[in-house]
Amino acid sequence: MAFRDSFFAQKFALTERDLERYLAEALSAGGDYADLFFEYLFTTSVSLEESIVKNATQGVSLGVGIRVLSGERTGYAYSDDISPEKILHTARVAACIASGPAQQTQTGFQEAARRDLYRLEIAGDAALTGRVSLVKRADEAARAYDPRIIQVQAAFADSTKHVLVATSEGVLSYDSQPMARIGVMALAMADGGSPESGYHGGGGRVPLSFFLNEKSPEYFAREAARQAIVQLGAVEAPAGEMTVVLGPGWPGILLHEAVGHGLEADFNRKGVSAFSNRIGQQVASPLCTVVDDGTIASRRGSLNVDDEGQPTQQNVLIENGILRGYLQDRLSCRIMHNTPTGSGRRESYKHIPMPRMTNTFMLAGQSDPEEIIRSVPKGIYCATFGGGQVDITSGNFVFSATESYLIEDGKLTRPVRGATLVGNGPEALKYVSMVGADLKLDEGVGICGKEGQSVPVGVGIPTVKIDKMTVGGTAG
Repeated sequence: MAFRDSFFAQKFALTERDLERYLAEALSAGGDYADLFFEYLFTTSVSLEESIVKNATQGVSLGVGIRVLSGERTGYAYSDDISPEKILHTARVAACIASGPAQQTQTGFQEAARRDLYRLEIAGDAALTGRVSLVKRADEAARAYDPRIIQVQAAFADSTKHVLVATSEGVLSYDSQPMARIGVMALAMADGGSPESGYHGGGGRVPLSFFLNEKSPEYFAREAARQAIVQLGAVEAPAGEMTVVLGPGWPGILLHEAVGHGLEADFNRKGVSAFSNRIGQQVASPLCTVVDDGTIASRRGSLNVDDEGQPTQQNVLIENGILRGYLQDRLSCRIMHNTPTGSGRRESYKHIPMPRMTNTFMLAGQSDPEEIIRSVPKGIYCATFGGGQVDITSGNFVFSATESYLIEDGKLTRPVRGATLVGNGPEALKYVSMVGADLKLDEGVGICGKEGQSVPVGVGIPTVKIDKMTVGGTAG
């Protein structure tokens, strides 16, 4: 189908001649490169508290972001009005910011190769009742799990984003991107005790039917309730240096934060990452291979094309402990003379793209997860994490474990509360002594923040034994 007859041409009321004119205006003050990013976003959200639907909203946003590159300088402007005169004005603003030696613009476009990593269902307004039903089912399931569950909050949000990217190099890319997520928080309290909470959620680039046929709201609700009940019997976390075992799946958030951000190219071209200028060096245990893969079907962090129109791919960042590469966007590629990795991402048309992770995880190893536990005479097992902080320059991190257990004589024993992990990303990877064969990706709730922008991501990890890490707690 010709572009003029496509859904995207109609959605944004564009012709190829329009795109050529806007790009020419963007380069009218000089520059090496320009691109247009058109976005149409339809969102729905429903939240429930105290068994009552408190909010139900639907919204639409529409706009264009225009970028001009001139050497290392970037000009960026955006508009939520995509009338021709407003787009031309926006292009002139970006041009003036990044003015440089004039370049001749290319005419005509070649459509980039397309993939189909996710299934799109246009549910429409009538499906709002279906979304309400999901959060009500979650509420009922969490409360039914145990009489000690005293409060439940459930939320469901989904969106469909249509994007079109046109570049001054004559490449045209477009994609329709679904996203859906359910989250359940349960609060439990026993007689005379303090309340404890549990949270679970999931989703991905999946249609509404995913929550009806594959992972039900009851599944997420019961897991949230289970976590809360477990915490009622928790003891205070020990403190000190000890062996730490990370469980599979969501604990990969530690890898994402403590290591992944340091492998984004903008930090490395500026020389402010703990991994700067270390390509080819040993930065982790030989048992560690870390990849970022934006091509996994239906995963939260996956994309057919990134937000610069570049196809996503699997990028090996650390291979058998050796640093192999960084995640690149177009600007970093130009400055560092590297090849694209499909890692240019932005929150919306209002934001400039930058190097970001997609789905970041450690590959499975050879060890039996149960054998990993048996090998630890004394330590802590972390099954789920909450928030954390990381310093990109040093690699130092602090993470809170929301569900963790003591390991005593090679067995999981008592649950603990208040455990925090304190360490250094590159240093922690050097102490990895066993990697399980049970790689698991998270359920699909990850949101990554960077420089004021949030994008959906995926994380994952197998069971991993770290011989030495500082655990912060209150028990001596």
